[in-house]
Amino acid sequence: MLLEDLYRLMKTGHVQAQGIVDTMTQAVVVLDQRFCVTTANNAFIKAFKVERDDILSEDFFGLGNGQWDIPELRQLISSVIPRSAAVIGFEVQHEFPSIGQRTFLVDARRLVHPDDNSPNILIIFEDVTERQRHDAEMDFIVAETRHRLKNLSAVVRSVVSNARADNPAVAGFKEALLGRLDITFQAQEVAARGGTASFEALLTEAVSSTVSERLDCSGPPIELESSKILSVSMIFHELGTNAIKHGAATVPGGRIRVTWELVETPGKCALLACQWREEGGPVVSPPERNGYGTELIEGLCAHMGGSAELTYPPSGLTATIKIPV
Repeated sequence: MLLEDLYRLMKTGHVQAQGIVDTMTQAVVVLDQRFCVTTANNAFIKAFKVERDDILSEDFFGLGNGQWDIPELRQLISSVIPRSAAVIGFEVQHEFPSIGQRTFLVDARRLVHPDDNSPNILIIFEDVTERQRHDAEMDFIVAETRHRLKNLSAVVRSVVSNARADNPAVAGFKEALLGRLDITFQAQEVAARGGTASFEALLTEAVSSTVSERLDCSGPPIELESSKILSVSMIFHELGTNAIKHGAATVPGGRIRVTWELVETPGKCALLACQWREEGGPVVSPPERNGYGTELIEGLCAHMGGSAELTYPPSGLTATIKIPV
């Protein structure tokens, strides 16, 4: 029901309309052109602890010993009638004598009665005090958690870095572990900021500087949601690490061409289809068995509801990654 329809019902004296208004959880009040209260619903009466008979036909700004006589709110409401304006989501913070410090979002709308063309104002108050307090508490908890995770990450990395690795196999494992830890911590920081992240930016940041200098990227701008940032970063970190150890990044002329597109699928989420193709490197052949890196790539793609296919033509590794977005 439109606000205008609701107001017309209320003004024409329909008992049913007043019942509808009284079921609304937001506080609702109607003012005439002199800013006197003509109607108030039960939520308004309860929220501001007033008696209906004490406020009807009274000056709105004088209610409760002037508790609503707030300069910003007075200016807002005063501007609605002459400008035929609508105000949505105006925030009012005030210390009310009867209910204490509260925060309200105010919607105000100029309405004209069809019978006498007299302008009135319909105002809705939404109490967001508890919601804002809850949001502030959650922001504090998230910030504190991130701080502690960063400290824990630094401790873990320090322990691994300082571990002795005299054996070449142990040294290789240590190097690989540190790389995976670093990309995990880095991606977690990006994801913790919330929102989305550029796919191309994640790709170039996930690989080392040696690999990023050899990348030829081509594809449309695509934003990934925060839940996929860590997995995508780790996938391309593994591909970049493999290129440094065995692929195109082992020789001066090696290049890595990465292309991607958004593929629409009927009745399903769109797919980010990405191909990583190495060229100009040493001749490659399929491995005798899948290593941990391959299993990690395939497992991360499957976890996101996608797929990964790695092929080994002599010209270089080709990886086809598909991820729902």
